[in-house]
Amino acid sequence: MFPAPMTNQPHVSIVGATGAVGREMLVCLEERNFPLSQLTLLASARSAGQNLTFRGEEITVKELTTDSFAGIDIALFSAGGGISLEYGPIAAEAGCVVIDNSSAFRMDEGVPLVIPEINPDAARNHPRNIIANPNCSTIITLMGLAPLHKAFGLRGIIASTYQAVSGSGAQGIAELDAQIKALTDGNSIEKKVYPHQIAHNVIPHVDAFEDSGYTKEEQKMLHEGRKILDLPELKVTCTCVRVPVMRSHSISLTAIFEKKPTVSEAHAALSNCPGLRLVDDPFRSLYPVPLDTTGKDDCLVGRVREDQVLSNALALWVVGDQVKKGAALNAVQIAEIL
Repeated sequence: MFPAPMTNQPHVSIVGATGAVGREMLVCLEERNFPLSQLTLLASARSAGQNLTFRGEEITVKELTTDSFAGIDIALFSAGGGISLEYGPIAAEAGCVVIDNSSAFRMDEGVPLVIPEINPDAARNHPRNIIANPNCSTIITLMGLAPLHKAFGLRGIIASTYQAVSGSGAQGIAELDAQIKALTDGNSIEKKVYPHQIAHNVIPHVDAFEDSGYTKEEQKMLHEGRKILDLPELKVTCTCVRVPVMRSHSISLTAIFEKKPTVSEAHAALSNCPGLRLVDDPFRSLYPVPLDTTGKDDCLVGRVREDQVLSNALALWVVGDQVKKGAALNAVQIAEIL
């Protein structure tokens, strides 16, 4: 069952409008000249009353309540899984299409998990009026792998992520800043957000550990990758690492395929892909780095080479802004499909 097409100028709301991703959603709506008739900004009682600017006008943030969704066509949720679980179904029942950035509904039956450049048609079939945004590292990884999957048939992924502290929110940025300053001044550091010092260090621990020894974040790439690509037998091993970078995640990948790809064939597959730019001339020091994606829409892919251990495999490196394409932009792109 495919719902009726959305009105040309929907009434849009952002739930969690004062958070980092909520503010980035506001930026994306303006940058892309999203055709909306009205914009409602919602947040907690603590944040209500703040003014945010959109298209040159100030909009006052309202408190999120169970009555917030009357007359709203699309609600972009980025206020955490608890809020999504509580208010998402209420918004959906009110006739609003919920595009949720949390992990609350990603693996639920009847909830499409969408990257618009990869599986846009899935967004049009949302029987529960809820569409899920994938995990940020999954989005960035699959932006680099989907064109190769189309060309060569993806069978497995070995991934190591290098995740910026902004993935932990404003508190992650503040902790890195404070630790760098403390170390520079010769003072002791405080650890509140991360279990170890993050300044001048890397921490192979993102999200909670499961009995398998993998973290929840690492397993997201497995389960979400299978759902998005419709590859139930896809095999994934992932290690997620927090690094002292402010913004943009990087992923080192070994991808195993059904057909043997050459580097030139891979370059051809990765060229001219919407939302992805090939940057791969290492002898001129041209390859993706986080600073080159920060605040940008496109993910970058490079360091493409034949794997020297596994057959039919490529090694590559993908980088993207996890706040933008990994969250806010992807949600707005989903809204554009409706």
